[in-house]
Amino acid sequence: MNLFTQKVLEVVKKIPKGEVLTYAKVAGLAGNKKAPRAVGNILAKNTGKNIPCHRVIKSDGSVGMYNGLRGKSKLDILKREGVKFDKNKKLLFSRINLTSKI
Repeated sequence: MNLFTQKVLEVVKKIPKGEVLTYAKVAGLAGNKKAPRAVGNILAKNTGKNIPCHRVIKSDGSVGMYNGLRGKSKLDILKREGVKFDKNKKLLFSRINLTSKI
C-alpha cells in the first residue's frame, strides 16, 4: 500500500459518525489536493469495515459511489447517522457542517 493510500485511509477513519468530508477535502488532508478521483478509487477498493468510506461525498453534496461494505445504500446509512439531505438526495450544507475535527 502506498503512502497516499495509507494517508487517505487514516483521514477517512477519523470522520465522526454523522459527519462527512468531500473526496476533495480528503485528498487535501492526505497531502494531494489535486487527487479527489484517486481518493474515490482508493475507497472503492477498501475492504476494511473499520474505514467509514460511506462518510465521503462529492463536492456538490451528492453521495457518489459506494462499495457496499456497511449496507446497500450509502444514502440510507448516512441518514441513519443523522446526516440530512434534500429531496434531490444532496447534502443540506446549511443543516450539517463538513467535519472540521480532523
